[in-house]
This record gives sequence, structure tokens and C-alpha cells, in this order.
Amino acid sequence: MSEIKNRSEVSSEYQWDLTAIYKDENEFQQDIDKILSQLDILSSYEDSMLNSGKDLYEVTTKILELSRIVEKIYVYAHLKYNEDITLASSIQLLDKATNLNIKFTQSISYYDSKLLSVSYEKIEKMYDEYPGLREYEIYFKKSFRFQKYMLGEKEEKLLSELQKTFSDTESIFVNLTDSDIDFGHIKDEDGKIVELTNTNFSKYIKSKNREVRKDAFTTLYTVYKRYRTTLASCLEKEVKARSTFVKIRGYKNSLDAAMYSDELNESVYTSLIESVTNGLAPLYKYYKLKKEILGVDELHIYDTYANIIEKYDKKYSYAEARKIVNHVLKVFGDEYLSYINKAFDERWIDVMPNKGKTGGAFSGGGYDTYPYILTNYQEEFGDVSTLIHELGHSMHSYYSRKNNPYVYSGYSIVVAEVASTVNELLLARYIIDHTNDIEEKLYILDRLMGLFKGTIYRQTMYEEFEKFLYESAEKEESLTADVLCDKFYDLNKKYFGDDVVIDDEIRYEWERMPHLYYNFYMYKYATGLSAACYIVNSILSKEKDAVKNYIEFLKQGGRMAPNEELKITGVDLTKKEVCDNAIKMFSSVVDEFEKTYNEYKRSGGGNE
Repeated sequence: MSEIKNRSEVSSEYQWDLTAIYKDENEFQQDIDKILSQLDILSSYEDSMLNSGKDLYEVTTKILELSRIVEKIYVYAHLKYNEDITLASSIQLLDKATNLNIKFTQSISYYDSKLLSVSYEKIEKMYDEYPGLREYEIYFKKSFRFQKYMLGEKEEKLLSELQKTFSDTESIFVNLTDSDIDFGHIKDEDGKIVELTNTNFSKYIKSKNREVRKDAFTTLYTVYKRYRTTLASCLEKEVKARSTFVKIRGYKNSLDAAMYSDELNESVYTSLIESVTNGLAPLYKYYKLKKEILGVDELHIYDTYANIIEKYDKKYSYAEARKIVNHVLKVFGDEYLSYINKAFDERWIDVMPNKGKTGGAFSGGGYDTYPYILTNYQEEFGDVSTLIHELGHSMHSYYSRKNNPYVYSGYSIVVAEVASTVNELLLARYIIDHTNDIEEKLYILDRLMGLFKGTIYRQTMYEEFEKFLYESAEKEESLTADVLCDKFYDLNKKYFGDDVVIDDEIRYEWERMPHLYYNFYMYKYATGLSAACYIVNSILSKEKDAVKNYIEFLKQGGRMAPNEELKITGVDLTKKEVCDNAIKMFSSVVDEFEKTYNEYKRSGGGNE
């Protein structure tokens, strides 16, 4: 594509319309002033909020009413900032919104602890006394789930202070790995000396030039090897602190605490690991296939990131992308498709890159705004996939907000990637089934295999490692650098199999993984893709009510526990069959790729 433009040079049809939130900054400021004028009133509710059902209803309603406005203010400022992060005016807007959010949060900081200072039986009596309070019954029940793990007021204060003391480990990790460590330099594909960083490593490890891949891999992890003791100490501190806090609160263990917070049974986690462990054969076949097609005597770990099919150069204009999206998503019916076209017609999407614009893509917005989408569209297939992925997020948000009051409009992070991945899988399947271009088909099949490898298998391997960390900490075992490196190396041997050379440097990869500081987060990627595969299979198989049930799932918001929501679609994350189904889909994609590639070779294509 042409050189990146200034934002003023980008046609308005490719820019999101933020005037639908605020016509100008005067309206934005008026809402800020409105919130600031209410903060003292919010604080004044503290002593009276539990006097009666009416009092509790009024304070809860007031907080939610103002919270909607604060959210709207922040969404606007955040989106304006991402248009061009270099603009001083946008930075100032975001600072205003951030500071307001801090003040608002401080003014209602008493609410949760005050609410949970009484028994739920008292709240139930308030329902009888003031029936309107039942509007918040689900919200209260979700809050009171944690009451049994709360300590006394003094103990909670002490624990809060201690948690602040122990909360620096992630920032230490980030500062060290993103700022302080110098990873040296390598030669790129053109022979130019370039600086290697944590960020651009992902580019060079995928290089079509094997020497570039090897150099990037060896250079990065040789540097990490020098920091293994420091980063092991940092991670051990994080894990042992979390383990101690959950023990103090009375949870069975750290995994139990994390799953309880996600409203899931521990079996979701254990069944995922069990299914993946029993389903490694297709992954081994994938690596064997990759070795053969790349034409290497030995497939090293740094080779596994290379694309089997070189970057496919077909271009997809934005207009073509819209047509494709419409073809793919018409399976969901007229209503869903009408919302998709609202996104295009009402300018929910900020499409093209411009100077200063945030990279990547996201779906954002709030209850009183469009579910806006930011992309940096450059006419590659990946951009079409990103667009339909983010539209999945936005449709989930749109349905959730349209069908629920504000208090129940937000869905759990556990299901957050389901709708987006459903769309992504449907797109891939649509192109594979409709293209007459064998190279396009192979390219998309290769992308699909990479998606499964990275999301189902790699994330589950990381979770096995994280599980080991917490189990060791709970047994009061030392988590030295050698212990961590050896365990991580052994897991890589398990997941890569016999057809991949397990380079020694991979034992240091755990040192660069921020998700190890997120407390059992990575499994959600694997369960999200597994759920999406199950849903896509049911839709493409035209199972009775599959589409109707899926749309119903999108409407649920935060009223139900995430697995109960998913059960509407037929997905039960506690059952091995969900992940097993995803592994079967991966296996069929590997087989389809192999068959198609052999046809391609017979027609004169490929590496031979």
C-alpha cells in the first residue's frame, strides 16, 4: 500500500464517528463537571446505605447511573487518544478521563466492603421490604459469593496493604524485559544489522530465512539465560505471594481461587490439560509435515514458527472485505447481518492506518456508545480476518448491551474470545470451501493450523507450567532458575515430540512470558477456541436451533456464570468432548492441508 497518511488525509468514510458519543469537547467537559459535582453526594451514602432496602436501592442506582457516564467519558477519551497517540490534545483528554475515574472510584470505595459487612439474609429481607431492590439480585448474589473468603475489617486492611507491597513483581518484570535488558543485534533478511527486542522478535522468528530465525532465537534466549536467576526470583515472589494470600483467605489452593473468581469448576482446567495431553498426535503430525515441506534435515524449534506457505500476496480491498464478511456472516440471519452493516454504515470502524495511530486492532466502546472497532487495514488476508474477528467482539457487546440493563451488560472474560473466534473460523472455512486458488487455500489452511498450534497446544503447555509453579509453591518447594528451566524444557519435549529438535535455549522462554503474572489466565485462550470450534461445527452441520441458541448466548451479558451461558450453545467446558472436538477439527485441517499440498506439488507447485 501507499505511504501512511496523516489522519487529516484519510477519508471520513474510513474513520469512526465519535460525534455519536460527544458532538464536541464542550459536551465531554459538561459530563465531567456533572460527575465532579456528584462525588460528595456519593460519599455521603456510606453511613445510610444499609439502613433500608430503599436506601440500598438508591445508592446502587446512583452509582450505576454515574458509572455509565464515567464509562462514556473514558471510552471517548480512549478512542480519541488511539486515533493519534502523539496529539497533546488527545493525551490531555485521556488524562482528564483517567483522573476522573480515579476520583469516582475513590468516592465509592466503601460500597463493596460495606455491602459485604452484613449477611445475605439481611439483603433478602430488604427485597421483601422494598421489591424494587430485586433488580440487583443477580449482582448482589455474585458479590456475596466472595463473602465466605473475606476476613475481618482490620485483617482486610492489613491484607490490602500487604498486597500493595507484593504487587510490584509484574512491573519489575516489565521494566527489566522491555526496558533494561539489551538483547543485542542480528542481521535481517537483507543482511542489515538491526536491534533485537522482545517486540520485534516475533517478526524475525517467522522469517523465511532460516539463518535469521536461528540468529534471533539464539541471540534472544542467550541473553535471557544471563537473567534467569533474577527472573526466577521475581516469578517465585509473585507465585508465593499469591499462594499465601489465597491460603489466608481460605481457598483450597491458588487454582481453586482463580477458577472460583471465574465462576468455573476446576474440572474445566484439568479436563483441558487431559484432552490436550491425549490429543498430541495431530500436533506431532503437523510438525512432521512442516519438516518435510520446509525441506530441512532437522526441524528445530526456531523453524516451527516459519510459515509453510510463503506470504500469500493476494490483495483484498476494504469493499471486498465487506462483501466477504456479509457472505460469511449471513449464516446468522437477517438481524445479525443488519447489525454488521450498521457497523459499516454508521462508522463504528476506524479502518486505515495513519501517522500516530495505535497499531493492531481492538473492539471497544461502552453501554451508551457504539461497540467501536480499531483496525489498521492494509488489504492482506490477515486484515480481513482481523476485521471479522473484531466484528465478532462488537456483535457480542452489541447484543449484550441491547438485551440487558447496564448492571448486567458486561460478559465474562472467560467467554470474551468465543464470538470473535467463531467469526474467524467461519471466514477461514468459507474461503477454503469457495476459492479456486489452491495457493490461497493452502495459505489459509496454514494459518488455521498455526492458530490451533498456538492457542490450543501452546497455551495449554504454558498452563501446565503455571500449574507446576503453584503446586510447588504450595508444597513450599523452592522455585530456582534450574528447577524452572528444567521443567519448562521437559514440557517442550512433551509438546513438540520426536520430530523437533528441542534446542537448549527454549528452556529460558518462560522468562519472557507476562501471562505468568496474570494468575491462571492462559487457559481461557484454549477453552475459548475449543468452545468456538464446537459452535462452528454445530452451525455448519445445520444442527437444529444452533444459530438461534448462539444468538441467545450473545444476549446473556453478565446474568449467568460463563459455563452456564455456553451451555445454551451446547458447550460444557467441564466435558472433555469440547476440547476433543477442537483437536479433531485441527486434525482434519492438517489432513486437508496435506492432501491439498500433495495436489499442489503434482501440479508443479511447492518447494520441489
